[in-house]
Amino acid sequence: MSKNVPSFDDLTLGSGASLEELVDRGALKEMVASFYELFRVPLRVFSDSEGLMAEAAAEPELYTYLNGFPDGRKLVAEVIQRVKSAEPQPGVDQDCACATGVEYRIAAICLDGRRIGRFVLGPFLPPTVKSVPRELFEIYGVDPEAVKRHLARVPRAKNETVAQIARHLERSLDLILFSGHKALLTSSMHLASVRESFRDLEEKNGRLQEAYDRLKELDQLKSNFLATVSHELRTPLTSIIGYSEMLAEGIAGELTGEQKEFVTTIHEKGIQLLELISGLLDLSKLESGTLAMRRTEVALDLLVADVLQTLVPMALRKHVTVVGEVDPGLPRLVGDATRLRQILTNLCDNALKFTPEHGRVTIRVEMTHMDPTLDSSEGMVLLAAQQPAARITVSDTGIGVPDEAKEKVFDAFYQVDSGTTRQSGGTGLGLSIVKRLVEGHQGQVFVRDNSPVGAEFVVTI
Repeated sequence: MSKNVPSFDDLTLGSGASLEELVDRGALKEMVASFYELFRVPLRVFSDSEGLMAEAAAEPELYTYLNGFPDGRKLVAEVIQRVKSAEPQPGVDQDCACATGVEYRIAAICLDGRRIGRFVLGPFLPPTVKSVPRELFEIYGVDPEAVKRHLARVPRAKNETVAQIARHLERSLDLILFSGHKALLTSSMHLASVRESFRDLEEKNGRLQEAYDRLKELDQLKSNFLATVSHELRTPLTSIIGYSEMLAEGIAGELTGEQKEFVTTIHEKGIQLLELISGLLDLSKLESGTLAMRRTEVALDLLVADVLQTLVPMALRKHVTVVGEVDPGLPRLVGDATRLRQILTNLCDNALKFTPEHGRVTIRVEMTHMDPTLDSSEGMVLLAAQQPAARITVSDTGIGVPDEAKEKVFDAFYQVDSGTTRQSGGTGLGLSIVKRLVEGHQGQVFVRDNSPVGAEFVVTI
């Protein structure tokens, strides 16, 4: 393989895994301790990047004794330095002997031909050493008997035996490294995949944020446009409605039957257009949060009677019965009377539009309690006290609302059925305005089935 071509480890693990990344330090210490218990040969494991990772057996008593003398300390330091500076190559162990007669065997710990650490077996004393080396007796001040006694306590092992121990240890480490490398590689690949997914997600989130900001800007421009255009249309439209009323009343002269019919049509369509423009203005104010609420005490029975009186002409034209059922003794409701009237009027207009001839629209008002589990605010819902409220139900015997549309009907400009909507009229703004006005009163609104036909819109404030 060319030197310029990166290995699989380089691509997945950077510059390659280290020994401490592949092996659990605690498990390695247990394995080293087990080897020492079995073979009684001191063992140390070193990482090329972090140094000593595990060891079994303390410093030999011989070294401790020799360190008490200047020349002995120098001799021990030379031995330790030779062991530390040893650089065993993969597959080739390195032996290290010193003037004290003890020996070490040093072997490389490799992964795929790359050295990541080394282990040191020793010090041990080969059986061939039967006498104390002369260099130990030449150390100034040492006691020959003490030297013999300490040297006798150094573990004895044949070089062949130590070589077999080294091979066994290498195979054991190979198995551990293979398992650790597999786990690390899997983890690294997963982490790389997560990083790539996260980077991709960040890019998509960035694009979504840009699109959201753009849409928000466009929505604001749309709201400003609707508010401006609607406001500018009201002035000439009011004049059209006023002059058509005067023409219909004969102020500018008597009209023929056909002329009066045309003027009446102009007046009715002008009223419809004015209602649409008023709805757009209200929606624009609700979206921008500039619609002010003037709260006062409102008598619900009088409010329902007022709305019913307004609905009578339209109900008579469609031959629909409109009734109000208000529980006696209802307390006054604190709210904006104009907006509460608008809520009721929009709900009843919607019911009348989709109720066929000889149908029925009912307004029912009763006392109830707010459901704390429907409150979106955080808190201890289970301990929340029930709050007294008024429940207003507007039911009809019309076409009803499909289950999949019960949430969407409160979206601006949403039409349940385009064919029915074109037949009955409407812009899809009424229920959206209702929902926003109800929420402005800290209330709740939803739609449910009115079995066997029709729908019920329930407002709780």
